[in-house]
Amino acid sequence: MYYFLSLFLALNISLNTVIPIFMQYIKLDAIPSTNDFLKDYVKNESLKNYTTVIAREQTNGKGQMGSIWKSQAGKNLTMSIYVHGLELNVKSIVTLNKSIALSILDVLRAFEFDNLTIKWPNDIMAENKKIGGILIENIHSATNGIYSIIGVGLNINQIFFDNLPQASSTKLLFGKELDVQKLAKKVAKAIKSRCEILKKSINNTQNIDEEYWNALYKKNSPIVFEDVSGAKFMGIITGVSSIGLLQIKKEDDSISEFGIKEVKMLY
Repeated sequence: MYYFLSLFLALNISLNTVIPIFMQYIKLDAIPSTNDFLKDYVKNESLKNYTTVIAREQTNGKGQMGSIWKSQAGKNLTMSIYVHGLELNVKSIVTLNKSIALSILDVLRAFEFDNLTIKWPNDIMAENKKIGGILIENIHSATNGIYSIIGVGLNINQIFFDNLPQASSTKLLFGKELDVQKLAKKVAKAIKSRCEILKKSINNTQNIDEEYWNALYKKNSPIVFEDVSGAKFMGIITGVSSIGLLQIKKEDDSISEFGIKEVKMLY
């Protein structure tokens, strides 16, 4: 295992080695979860804002609501970034979620990848296939205040997805192999840029809301959904509420709001 320091110094050390606090990038060979690594580390040490953990292999990656994120070692982007200094409340947490998803699109569009969208709340889609996801954990502590651990998983160079018909990668879809480590640094910079913008406009989110809506997957289109009871219904996504609920117009013209895991899109 080795760590990549902000001074571009590589050292062979173990997980139990104390990591210098001046580090901006931490590069790991294999760990269960980059989010858990950062959460555990920040409990005992001060971290520089936007410290980023990048793992070649993540053995127990997590998605929304405890779902498992499986990724082939060395082929994909698995990383987490520590962010503090945001004035987080219910609405700004939703805006942070939107901003992070948009930052991923910023990076991928720079490679001239097209047909990129965000499947509510923050799955990254390309050509109607899922290529990535985001897990944001907002934590309050007595010593560090409110901070966020932002986990990003992107399928980059993997080409086989057994029993995952809805999954794909940028290599499969666009035929281009990317340097995962260089990509990770681009994503970290894009997230930092979006977070700095958010700090300055925490109470004026109209532009972010519009960007997110414009990028939203299957908006204004009839789709079959399934609710928590297993009942299927036809609906149209008409918006996302200020607290992040998905707004769906049903066949009787009524509009219902759903939280994460309360409704599933059958696409």
